[in-house]
Amino acid sequence: MTDEPGLRERKKLRTRAAISTAAIELFLERGFDAVGVAEVARVAEVSKRTLFAYFPAKEDLVLHRFADHETDAADVVRARRPGQGALAALREAFLRGLAEREPVTGLCDDPAVLAVFRLVTRTPALVARLAEFTSAGESALAAALADAGVGPPDAGLAAAQITAVRRTLATANMDAVAAGVPAGERYPEAVAAAERAFTLLSSGVGFG
Repeated sequence: MTDEPGLRERKKLRTRAAISTAAIELFLERGFDAVGVAEVARVAEVSKRTLFAYFPAKEDLVLHRFADHETDAADVVRARRPGQGALAALREAFLRGLAEREPVTGLCDDPAVLAVFRLVTRTPALVARLAEFTSAGESALAAALADAGVGPPDAGLAAAQITAVRRTLATANMDAVAAGVPAGERYPEAVAAAERAFTLLSSGVGFG
């Protein structure tokens, strides 16, 4: 009996992944705008109602992977070690992400990741939806910084700067990798850029 919730949750995750995989394969083959939700549901062998239960908007079929990381920065701030500054924790987490080739850092040359990156950047509807997730993540970070003792309006201003820096670093990395630079070759430059960016942030936002 105790295993049932776990089994149900795993089934939901498998269904969600199957729907998204079917959608992305269709979008990559024919383009995001050329494929309807009904076709995605048919290929994934689910009803439209089921599809929308997992993905409220068509764009989410692709961008749920970004949405799953929406509060990453806020989570890092909240989970930092005792005595560790918020910005220091964010720097450490980003550098660790580079070392581990996490897609959110842009330093990932997995062909599937690159294919989704190209799909997103070439589709206006996906770019617009991604901006919504970025904005929500910025708000979550501002709240976490406020809880960490950063007063208004500094928490919001700092969150905006940090979010912009993380996005700029990730985009530069992914642009380089998409242009054919192997992630391992890009890594030293990516680390140097991140170190410089966070050093500049530390002098700009006024806390470590």
